[in-house]
Amino acid sequence: MGSDPQRRYDALVIGGGFFGCMTAAQLRQTFPRVLLCEMGRGLLQRASYNNQARVHNGYHYPRSLLTALRSRVNFPRFVEEFAGCIVSSFTKLYAIPRRQSKVSAAQFRTFIRRVGAPISVFQGAERKLFNFDLIEEVFLTTEYAFDAVKLAAISRQILTESGVEVRTETEVSACAAEADGDFRVALSSGETVTAGKIYNCTYSRLNHCLKGAGLPPVKLRHEIAELCLVEPPAELGGAGVTVMCGPFFSCMPFPARRLHSLSHVRYTPHTSWADDEAGGPDPYRALEAWPKQTAFPFMVRDAARFMPCLARCDYRDSLWEVKTILPRNDGDDGRPILYQHAAGHDGFTTIMGGKIDNIFDCQMELERELSPEHSL
Repeated sequence: MGSDPQRRYDALVIGGGFFGCMTAAQLRQTFPRVLLCEMGRGLLQRASYNNQARVHNGYHYPRSLLTALRSRVNFPRFVEEFAGCIVSSFTKLYAIPRRQSKVSAAQFRTFIRRVGAPISVFQGAERKLFNFDLIEEVFLTTEYAFDAVKLAAISRQILTESGVEVRTETEVSACAAEADGDFRVALSSGETVTAGKIYNCTYSRLNHCLKGAGLPPVKLRHEIAELCLVEPPAELGGAGVTVMCGPFFSCMPFPARRLHSLSHVRYTPHTSWADDEAGGPDPYRALEAWPKQTAFPFMVRDAARFMPCLARCDYRDSLWEVKTILPRNDGDDGRPILYQHAAGHDGFTTIMGGKIDNIFDCQMELERELSPEHSL
């Protein structure tokens, strides 16, 4: 087609979050030329940073057996492969309320034993911090946190060693399928390149990128979410706590800032919307325009009913991000991956993980797709 061979890539990955980085590195095992484009100044600076920094081990999903089992399978592998960013030096507690919980303490313990994760009734010093008029039981679990800054450094090293070409501050403005199956891609730098395959790993902007390619959107729901960063009271500093499965709040280490995060199912989401058949607004612009007035007073007031010591949390900052989920999981809180080819364009793949350890599920799908057997 007469294009400059120096500007043709076998695969182009849009989005430099954790999933985009790991997808690009995996593609490089098959393709000689892989380009990753990230519109921000650095890698892993959006949703990969602005989250609870939790490495799940199944406890979070008593209403979604599949998600819990996948977390349990992925947990040890993530801890091993990304050991340099793992923080395990805290006590992780899950508490079940007496009222308004969707699972009882007995149901929770039975479910987690079924999943195969460690669990026992907690008898340590922090037990006295709970209000047992409202809490039925407190369990000791095995769950870790990750340092997002260190994870970004690990990701950059993996990309460098893999030989992926990385361009930051570079947005994919538009792309169109060519007659020969390649995609012609316009970059914000003014350059035009071609790519044999496109991998859309932009999380909340998945539909924005699909629209830019003239492709139909996927069904997504978005929330403008606030994650509060706090200095916890001294007696809680060595622990992370999640109260579920109704009131549902968490206060756990956020290693990148050496603080704790505080989130609450009722107050963390400030607004939400669903993309329609034409897609929806650019989530980044929606977040930028949103008046960022903290809901910390409401979060901490409700959390302190269950753990009175939380009333002494010292608020430091808030992280704001667009949280994107698949609407089909609104009822069970499941967090499966999205791995989907655009209709009529198998070369354009949309990828989204609901949590950090989902990466291995995405890699499994990509490995299957790239295997010689699949191409037969």
